[in-house]
Amino acid sequence: MKTLVCAEPGRFLMADTRIPEPGPGQVLLKVRQVGVCGTDLHAFEGTQPYFSYPRILGHELGCKVADANGFSEFREGEAVTVIPYFACGDCIACRKGRPNCCVSLAVYGVHVDGGMREYIAVPASSVVSGGGLGTEALALVEPLAIGAHGVHRVGIVAGEDVLVVGAGPIGLGLMRFAALAGARIIALDVNRRRLDACRVLGVHDLIDGSSEDAEARIRELTVGRMPDVVIDATGNLQAIRTAFRYLSHAGRYLLVGLQKGEVSFSHPEFHKREATLMSSRNATRDDFERVLAAIRNGSVHPNDFITHRVGLEEAANLFPDWLNPASGVVKAMVHL
Repeated sequence: MKTLVCAEPGRFLMADTRIPEPGPGQVLLKVRQVGVCGTDLHAFEGTQPYFSYPRILGHELGCKVADANGFSEFREGEAVTVIPYFACGDCIACRKGRPNCCVSLAVYGVHVDGGMREYIAVPASSVVSGGGLGTEALALVEPLAIGAHGVHRVGIVAGEDVLVVGAGPIGLGLMRFAALAGARIIALDVNRRRLDACRVLGVHDLIDGSSEDAEARIRELTVGRMPDVVIDATGNLQAIRTAFRYLSHAGRYLLVGLQKGEVSFSHPEFHKREATLMSSRNATRDDFERVLAAIRNGSVHPNDFITHRVGLEEAANLFPDWLNPASGVVKAMVHL
């Protein structure tokens, strides 16, 4: 079977590998769609933490069941997606019902080889039925679930002002689910094309950080109060540090974006606000189900997020272009 391997930073190779046999507790899936996310791009670039090479990338998956391996809840040919966070089930986080931040978490396509190949064998417990959705929509469930998880974690409620810094696919998902929670959304980015993509989701308070005084504009939009919630979806150290200034008194700051450096901020400014700093990692099965329900009821439209569609071999040559903000890519979908 065709397999796309990131051999080292900046280099892919196309390998011909064997179709895996599903082991005990596993099902065999035919991969049909793989979404490309920032984790994949940063891995190709060589800037992703928790990473070693060679590695098969890909954790945003839309698949069909090829061999249910005796699991009666699945039928062959059924469209499914995969929760790509393999947890131990016994650590303190798992026992608290938070396997998304398991102490020994193995993320598909990051810590272990992922889905940019024709067939995969994965634990049946990680497979989620698509409930009639197509495989392209199902490949979007994981990144949207990260947004749904972040919104749930930070406790957004109706009427709050929420600033999302970073209008990439994760940022857009955060905006959509924050809006569904009843929040008023402000989007900040330095990429005009990505800000324009926010309009499709009904977000019209847009700030171009490359040409505007972001802090002054945020203050104007919130009538001096500043946002109740600030969410970073950039993973950019300077953006993370700067956004502490945008937070209201009694506000919450959620870090969804991830990067290698140390985060620093003014303790007096943070302290006087009695602010809350939180992180949000991955998603849970409940978040996956929340996203599936939102797609089925029409409150989330997959085509609002996908900008590029390519084949597996073509994708290997396009990763350098997708790292360039001028490419206009929001979400690239690889078809197998």
